[in-house]
Amino acid sequence: MEIKVYGNQLEKALKILKRQLSKEGLLKELKRRRFYEKPSVKRKRKQKEARKKRLKSVRQNNGFR
Repeated sequence: MEIKVYGNQLEKALKILKRQLSKEGLLKELKRRRFYEKPSVKRKRKQKEARKKRLKSVRQNNGFR
């Protein structure tokens, strides 16, 4: 990932960097890896995320019909 800074606009470049990191899910991943996660909790979290993703895709597909 590369962010270019034009005309010493560091604040704007930081804002773009944060947006890209959150879009890719890296900040969420870092927060999640900060502490150990038990396998049972990990499995439940993955199921919850899969359910959320599936519902989101169903909602999006119904909107285009």
